[in-house]
Amino acid sequence: MTRQGHSDLEAELKQLKSVERPAIIKAIAEAREHGDLSENAEYHSAREKQSFIEGRIKELEGVLGLAEVIDPAKLSGSIKFGATVTLVDEDTDEEKTWQIVGEHEASIEKGLLNIKSPIARALIGKDEGDSVEVRTPGGEKSYEVLKIVYA
Repeated sequence: MTRQGHSDLEAELKQLKSVERPAIIKAIAEAREHGDLSENAEYHSAREKQSFIEGRIKELEGVLGLAEVIDPAKLSGSIKFGATVTLVDEDTDEEKTWQIVGEHEASIEKGLLNIKSPIARALIGKDEGDSVEVRTPGGEKSYEVLKIVYA
């Protein structure tokens, strides 16, 4: 996991424990005051949200407890975990930039590519100028590696 990914997950855990958990406990208490719990939609909704929050807290504690933090700035060479890679689609000439990260910090919208994804697996070990063939759900894609940065 990258240092940034670790920090983001720690921040989410802190938010859940210090803000979300107390708020949902208060919401459950307020819903209980409304009387009959069997027909109280607010109570059931709050309990469901509490279950989700507690599950996410346990998941984050487990991930963070086992995480190995890697600083990409100390790496160099061919593509590996932590690399920020700029590619050009050989069919459309569209450029894309992704950083290869751990599965718990991945977000395509933010340009963070899961190391277990087909594209990341195809990129591992490649150098600038290499051509990469990737089998995606949408079919075969060809990319050329334009730039590799470790920051």
